[in-house]
Amino acid sequence: MFATNAIRRQLFDGLLSAFTALRDAGCRTIYLDGSYVTAKPHPGDYDVCWDPTGVIHEKIDPVFLDFSNKRKNQKLKYGGEFFPFGFQAAPGKTFLEFFQNDRFTGHSKGILSIDLTCDPLECGRARK
Repeated sequence: MFATNAIRRQLFDGLLSAFTALRDAGCRTIYLDGSYVTAKPHPGDYDVCWDPTGVIHEKIDPVFLDFSNKRKNQKLKYGGEFFPFGFQAAPGKTFLEFFQNDRFTGHSKGILSIDLTCDPLECGRARK
């Protein structure tokens, strides 16, 4: 749905790769935010916060825990930025809470919750 041009398809490929790596480490749920999930034709990246519950530390790609240089290595490898959802994003706000606020208006907004426990095509068929 969001991979509507070459830039968005490239970001989508990075998302799929990152989701596979997180799922293989035991992550069950991620939350997608950023300009990628808007109508912006050429988003620069995307933002993800992920649920560390059940994640096996030895299996996680170390880049998901590398926040140096404004998460440069995350962006280079996967095209976006990743944060464990309980980490503090702003005073008194976790990333999960932070992502649900519009940075321009301060109003609440929705984000995408993605279940990594099954193949997206299979999940889609099960919901019909």
